[in-house]
Amino acid sequence: MVSVPSPTHGTHSVTAVEQPPLPVKLVIAGGFGVGKTTAVGSISEIRPLTTEAAITEVAAGVDDLTHTPGKTTTTVAMDFGCITIDPTLKLYLFGTPGQDRFGFMWDDVVEGALGGLVIVDTRRLDDCYAAVDYFEHKSIPFAVAVNAFDGEVHHQLDEVRWALDVSDHVPLVVFDARDTGSVRDALLVVLEVALSRAEGGAKGGVGGGAAG
Repeated sequence: MVSVPSPTHGTHSVTAVEQPPLPVKLVIAGGFGVGKTTAVGSISEIRPLTTEAAITEVAAGVDDLTHTPGKTTTTVAMDFGCITIDPTLKLYLFGTPGQDRFGFMWDDVVEGALGGLVIVDTRRLDDCYAAVDYFEHKSIPFAVAVNAFDGEVHHQLDEVRWALDVSDHVPLVVFDARDTGSVRDALLVVLEVALSRAEGGAKGGVGGGAAG
């Protein structure tokens, strides 16, 4: 509270207006059953919005349930949740569907995102190739998070990086999609990469203008 002079009544108090946190959109992507919905649900401060549908016999014949035999639902549009990191920053999280047949929705889900988190199950690395390729093609900053199912990771991180053919500047971390703190740390890595890219672009723009 700040006291300021008043021309008629001496001084009066003015309460500073508190600014709302900056909204930032992040996307959580990856293959079928890698933990996207779980990650959003683990960290969201609101009840997450999900578009889960039951896996039918027909879908079971299309989607590989070998490593997720207990999975009975699948995301058919997107997941949504949010988390306030601190008074200045609030993350809005959008989870993409994992199956190729829902790929036409990705452009709408990803539009306006500052960065992405690609979740990987090391038992089936090929399921996340599409997500990695998408972010690279769109030049969207992203990080790769290996989900430690049952506390296990089946390949070393350098092996995962080689298999995915991602550049050294793309962060690669291990996390647990069920743990709030672990999901938060992975998202903060994405945020750091995205901000670094934005700052680099701004400096490049300034330099380019000077040179011109």
